[in-house]
Amino acid sequence: MLSAEQIAQLRQWRHDLDKTSRWCILINADPDSMASAMALMRIIQGKVHSVEIARINNVTRPDNLAMIRYLRIPMRMWNPDKKNQYTHFALLDSQPGHNKAFAGVPFSLLVDHHPMSEDPSQDSAFAEDAVCIVRPELGATSTLMTRFLQGLKITPSSRLATALLTGIRTDTAAFGRSGTDEDFQAYRWLSKQADLTLLRRIQRSEYLMAWLPLFTRAFQSLTECPQNGAMAWLGFVSSGDLLVAIADFFTKVHGLHWIAVSGIVAETVIVILRGDGSRDVGRLAQSCFDDVGEAGGHRNLARAEFPLSVAHQEGNLESFVRHRLFSRKLRPIRRTQETPRPSA
Repeated sequence: MLSAEQIAQLRQWRHDLDKTSRWCILINADPDSMASAMALMRIIQGKVHSVEIARINNVTRPDNLAMIRYLRIPMRMWNPDKKNQYTHFALLDSQPGHNKAFAGVPFSLLVDHHPMSEDPSQDSAFAEDAVCIVRPELGATSTLMTRFLQGLKITPSSRLATALLTGIRTDTAAFGRSGTDEDFQAYRWLSKQADLTLLRRIQRSEYLMAWLPLFTRAFQSLTECPQNGAMAWLGFVSSGDLLVAIADFFTKVHGLHWIAVSGIVAETVIVILRGDGSRDVGRLAQSCFDDVGEAGGHRNLARAEFPLSVAHQEGNLESFVRHRLFSRKLRPIRRTQETPRPSA
């Protein structure tokens, strides 16, 4: 919960905004970051000359596309060549070191729920007198933005409340993966303002017809792993979002405590890990892949990426990922009448 002092500081920060400033809210677009960006736009609109949301990534997941379409999120692709058009930058639901696209951007505001990776005062990516608000105990940045709205006595519109609900629900997996009492209180408050019909439409938009053959590929490659886990190798795919969707699907399998779904996107090998908390998949990703690329995440969800050239040096790509993840020989899952083959 925000203290009275923090609320006072937030009100003063908003009051002191320069009405001639041009803000760009930079995000790696997903439900939590998009909702948070909408909230910040609402908070500073009218206090600055202009504010825009820019994303560094392509959005391909059907539920995220549905969220953008139904909630009419005003967002454009980030163009570094147009950086001089803005006087201030905000970074939400991420940190400068999380993606190379953030390099060289002088952020004036950082709001995030991931653990702080480094001292912001020593980071050249921050502007002078930058405001950094990081609450790693929360399940979503959308929760923090909701607290900001409450502290400023701003009632969100139906679209904004629906977006923030989606952000909290997604990052906490509907409180099945993470979340605190503060996340739940924010969720309850937003539920009174949100359009629940739109929320259900967004939630139903999880898969595309073109993805179904990839599920068959995932089941056919599924291999048992230690500590009631499993691994699936999909080979070449068009987007890392496909790996995320399939990994999220496996979290609903009873008795499966964690899953690693991996594949190749262009010249990059991506490993998506999901778990129920019995094994810290964030630490697993770091320990297995941090020396060959970028890896990290939370206890329940994580991601690793490394160049295809690194894995090629070791021969078979699937074996390389498997060897990195596990220390003992794995057994293919034996399908029985209780474990039917998937239909295409």
